[in-house]
Amino acid sequence: MWYGDGYIMIGFSQGYFVVISTHIREIGQELFQAHNHKDSLTSIAISQSLNKAASCGDCCIKIHDLTELKEMYAILNLDEETKGLDQLSWTDDGQLLAVSTQRGSLHVFLTRLPILGSSSGTRMAYLTSLLEVTVANPVEGEAPVVVAVDVEPNFIAIGPYHVAVGMNNRAWFYAFGENGVERLKDTEYLGTVVNMCLNADYAAALFEGKVQLHTIEGEEQEERQTKLFSGGDDKYRILSHALTADFLFFSTDTGLIQCFFIEDWQNINEYRHPVGVRRIFPDPSGTRLIFTDDKSDGFLYCPVNDMVFEIPNFSPTITGALWETWQGDKGVFVAYDDDKVYTYAFHKETIQGPRVILVGGTKLPFSHKPLLLHNGELTCQTQSGKTNSVHLTSHSFLNTNFSEASNEQLTQMLQKALMLKRFQEAWELCKLVNSTDTWAEIGRTCLHHIEVELAVQVYRMMGNVGMVMSLENIKTIEDQNLLAGHLAMFSNDFNQAQDLYLASSCPSAALEMRRDLQHWDSALQLANRLSPDEMPFISKEYAIQLEFIGDYVNALSHYEKGMTKDNKYQEHDEACQAGVARMSIRMGDIRRGVNLAIKHPSRALKKDCGAILESMKQYSEAAQLYEKGQYHDKAASVYIRCKNWSKVGELLPQVSSPKIHLQYAKAKEADGKFKEAAMAYESARDWDNVIRILLEHLNNPEEAVRIVRETQSIDGAKMVARFFLNLSDYGSAIQFLVLSHCSDEAFQLAQQHGQMEVYADIIGPEATAEDYQSIALHFEGEKQHLLAGNFFQKCGQFSRALKHFLKCSNTEDSLAIEKAIETVGEAKDDALTNQLIDYLMGESDGMPKDAKYLFRLYMALKQYREAARTAIIIAREEQSAGNYRNGHDVLFSMYTELLTQKIKIPSEMATNLMILHSYILVKIHVKRGNHLKGARMLIRVSSNISKFPSHIVPILTSAVIECHRAGLKNSAFSFAAMLMRPEYRNKIDLKYKKKIEAMVRHPDTSELEEDSTPCPFCGFQLPECELLCPGCKNNLPYCIATGRHMVKEDWSVCPHCDFPALYSQFIQLLETESVCPMCLESLSVNQVRRISDCSSYLQLNELEQ
Repeated sequence: MWYGDGYIMIGFSQGYFVVISTHIREIGQELFQAHNHKDSLTSIAISQSLNKAASCGDCCIKIHDLTELKEMYAILNLDEETKGLDQLSWTDDGQLLAVSTQRGSLHVFLTRLPILGSSSGTRMAYLTSLLEVTVANPVEGEAPVVVAVDVEPNFIAIGPYHVAVGMNNRAWFYAFGENGVERLKDTEYLGTVVNMCLNADYAAALFEGKVQLHTIEGEEQEERQTKLFSGGDDKYRILSHALTADFLFFSTDTGLIQCFFIEDWQNINEYRHPVGVRRIFPDPSGTRLIFTDDKSDGFLYCPVNDMVFEIPNFSPTITGALWETWQGDKGVFVAYDDDKVYTYAFHKETIQGPRVILVGGTKLPFSHKPLLLHNGELTCQTQSGKTNSVHLTSHSFLNTNFSEASNEQLTQMLQKALMLKRFQEAWELCKLVNSTDTWAEIGRTCLHHIEVELAVQVYRMMGNVGMVMSLENIKTIEDQNLLAGHLAMFSNDFNQAQDLYLASSCPSAALEMRRDLQHWDSALQLANRLSPDEMPFISKEYAIQLEFIGDYVNALSHYEKGMTKDNKYQEHDEACQAGVARMSIRMGDIRRGVNLAIKHPSRALKKDCGAILESMKQYSEAAQLYEKGQYHDKAASVYIRCKNWSKVGELLPQVSSPKIHLQYAKAKEADGKFKEAAMAYESARDWDNVIRILLEHLNNPEEAVRIVRETQSIDGAKMVARFFLNLSDYGSAIQFLVLSHCSDEAFQLAQQHGQMEVYADIIGPEATAEDYQSIALHFEGEKQHLLAGNFFQKCGQFSRALKHFLKCSNTEDSLAIEKAIETVGEAKDDALTNQLIDYLMGESDGMPKDAKYLFRLYMALKQYREAARTAIIIAREEQSAGNYRNGHDVLFSMYTELLTQKIKIPSEMATNLMILHSYILVKIHVKRGNHLKGARMLIRVSSNISKFPSHIVPILTSAVIECHRAGLKNSAFSFAAMLMRPEYRNKIDLKYKKKIEAMVRHPDTSELEEDSTPCPFCGFQLPECELLCPGCKNNLPYCIATGRHMVKEDWSVCPHCDFPALYSQFIQLLETESVCPMCLESLSVNQVRRISDCSSYLQLNELEQ
C-alpha cells in the first residue's frame, strides 16, 4: 500500500510488516520491519488524515504512528473472534476504523473524537465521548461535571450558568444548579447552526449568515425576548459573532463590525473594515476585540475610541485567539494555528501611544486545540477527549527555578517579563542577575510604560541620582501627554517627545527641549509657531554653533537675524553685533568688521577680531584692534612682526611679556642704542645680556656686580670674573668665579696670586672636604700653621690639625690653643686628648699653660667632673688674685653646666659661688644705700675672709663701717678688734684708722636683732641670712637679690639662669638695676613671675646637695 512521498507498506501473511522506499537513493532498502503477528497477518490499512497505519491478525489489531514506526501507538484485542480477522479499513477522516471477521462480524472502533469545546471565563466545556460533555473549572478547582446528551453534537457553547449542545438546527440547553446539571429546554432555529455563544441571560446562534439573539430562561419583556440580525436583501452575510456580559458583536463579509448593547437593546457602535471580517474575539469586558479579515491579517480594535492596531507578525494560518483570564494580564492574548501559539501583549499606555507587540511563540503539540488561557498556562483539548496543559514559553519565568538558571536564561526571562509588564517578577530577576545593564533595561521599560514611581525605585537602586531627581520633579504632572513627553525625552526619543509636548497643555516644552539639545533648526520652526519673540535669541545661539563648526555664511545671517534693536536686550544685541563683526572679517569684509569691533564696547571682541586678522596675516589691522582693546603685549608682538619699532617703543611701558622686551632689546642693540637695549633686557629679565651690555658697552661694573649678587646668575658671574681678572683685581675675580661654580679656576687663581684666604672666605659653608683639604695643603706648604690647622680641622683630619695648632708661634698661642681644644673635642680621640693635655701641663716643652685652657678642654670633652674640679682651682686662683667677678663667672658657668648634665654639684663649688655672690651683692646694696643688707653680706664675707687674701683689710674695714652704719655695733666691734691684729693694723687706711681704734677702746656691744623667716623645707624659724637650717639640717637656697635664704611664699626665679630670688626683693632691685646679679643677662620687672608651687626647685636644691 502506497503512502506519503513514495513509500510502500507491505504486509506478509506470516505476520511480518515491512516499509520500503521508492526514492532513487534508497531504492531496494528496507526502512522498517516488524513481526507484528505471530501466526498470520490478514490486512493492513493507512489513514493519511490521522498519519497512522493499522494491521490485523491473530485476533488483534496493532496501530503504528507513521512518523515513528518503531513505537506501537495502540493494540486492540478481539479474543472472541476465534476464527480470525479478515479485512481492515479507515474512514476518510480517520475517525472510525472497521474490521471484518471470518465468522461474519463487523467491528467498528472510534479512533478520534471530534474536537468540540468552548470556554467562558475560567470555565470550559468539551466533548469527552460522542454522547458526553464535561464541564470543568481547573482555575478555581471545581470538580468536573459530566453532562449526558441525547445526540452526538456538532457544536458546544458555555456561559456563566449554562451549557448548550446542538446539532443541525437544534440546540439543547442545560443549567448548572445545586443538584448538578439540569436540562432546561431545546430550541429550533431557522437554519443549520454554525456557532453559538452564551452569556448569563442570552444565547446567540449563527446560522445561514444571520444571528439570532434570545433569552435562555427568565421572564423578559416580549420585545427583549429575541432579536434576529441579518443583512436583509443580501446586503451582507454575518461570518462571525461573539457574546460578552453586556454586548453582542458580529462581523460581516463586507467588513462591518457591529456592537449591540443588550442593556439598551440597540446598536451602539460599528466599525467598517476595508475587507470582510472572518472571525472576532472580544475580551470579557468587550472593550477590546481581535479580528481576522479575508486577507488573513489580524487586528486589535477598541470599540471605546474606534482605534485599530495591526497585530505584528500575524501568521496567515491563524485559526483562533484567546484572551488571558488572569486579572493581572488584561492586555495579553494568544493567537494560534494547528502547530503554534503566539503570545501578544497590548500596551495601552506607552510614550509611543497604544500598541501591540509579539512576546513569543510556543510549539503546540499535535492535534491540540486551545480552550482556556490563565496566567501563562494554556489548557488544550485533545483528540482523545481529554485536556492537556501547555506552559507558554513567553511566561517561562513563572515555572522556572531561578537558582538553577544561567545568567543568559535569566536575562531572556527578564525580557519576556518586561514585555508582559510583569514588573514584580522582573524586579526579582534583576536582583538575581544584578548587572547594570539589566537594571538599565528595566528602567527604560518603566519609562516606556509611564511607570514613574517604579522607575524612581529602579534608578535609586542603580544610584543614578540625576534620573531620580528628574523623575521626582515630574511625577506629580497630571497632563498625560506632558508627562509622556518628559519620559520620551529621558529615553532620548526626542521626535516623539516633541509630538507629545505639542499635544499637551504646555507646548512650549518642545521648544525648550530643542533649545537645550541645540537642535536649532527645529527650535526656530517651533519658535515661529509658538513664541516668535524667542526667535532672535535662538538665532543668536544657532549662530554661535554655526560659527564654532565653521559655517560662517549662515552664522552671519543668523547673527543679523538675532538683532532685536530693543534697549531692554542691549547685552544680547551687543553679542550679535560682536558676531557680525567676527563673521564679516571671516567673510573678507574686513573694513566693516574692524569698524564694528572698534565701536563695540567689548575688549574681548577686539582681542578675538585681532586674532582672526592675525591668522589672516592682516597685521596692521590686528595690531590696531589689540591696541584699542588695551592688549598691549599682543599689539606690540604684532607691531614687531610689521617691523614698526616706533609703535613698539610707545607701547613698551605697558608691555609685560619678557619675549617682546627681548625682541625689542635685540633690535636696539643692533642699532647701537645700548642703554635702551640694557633697559629692555632688564625688563625681559635677561640678566646675562644686561650684564654683558653693562660690562662691554656701558663700562658700568658696579651695576653689573649688583645684578650678579641679586640674581646669582652663573654666566653673569663668569663675565664679571673675566672683567675683574683683566683689571688684576684677583680677589673680586675669585669671588665671581666661585659664584659661577668655577671652583677649580678660582683655586688656581688664588694659589697663583696668594689669595687663598680670600678664596677660603668666599667658598664658606658651601665648600666640600676636598676643597678644605686643598686649602690646608696650600697653607701647610706656606708654613702658616694656624690656617693649615684650621682647614685640616674643617676637612676632618684632626691629627694633622692638632699638629699644626701646637706648632703655632707665641703670637698666635692663645687662639691656637683654643682651636686645638675645639679639635680634640670634635675628634673624641684619646691619643689626641693625651697629647694636648701633655702640652697644656708643660710636659712637652717645660712651659705649663694657663689652667683655663685645661678647663675648656674638659668642657669640650664633656668631662664635667674634671672640669668642675678645674673650675674650682681657677676660681680659687682668680680669688687669690682679687679677680672676684671672673671667679664668680667661672663657677657660675660650671654650676649651670653641671645642672644641665644632671651631675651633683660639689659642695665646695656651691659654697664658693655663694660667698663670691654675697661679695658682689655688697657693692649693689651699698650703691643703692641699703646699708643693713650690705652689712649682713659683709658679715658673711668676713666670716670667710681667708677666701679673699688679696683684700682682707679693705673688706674688714668695709664691714666695720657698714655694720656701724646699720646699727650692728657688736659686729662692728668684733671686726675692728680683728683689724687691730699686728699683721693688719699697719695696712688700715689712715682715713679710718683712728675711728676703728676708738671703737675698740670704747666698745659698744649693742646689736640690732636679725629678723627670722621660716625654712622652706621644714618651716623652722631661723635668721633670714642663715643658710643652714638647725631643724632639718638642709643647706637652704639663697636669694640672688639679697643673699637671704628663700621663703616658700615669696618665690621667683630669674628667667635666664633659673636661680631663685625672693619675689618682693627681686622686684625692688630691678627698679634700679637692669640685669640679673647672678648671670648678668638683661632683665625687667615684667619678666619676673611669682611662683606659687616651688616644690620642683626644692628637689633640685636637694640634688645640688
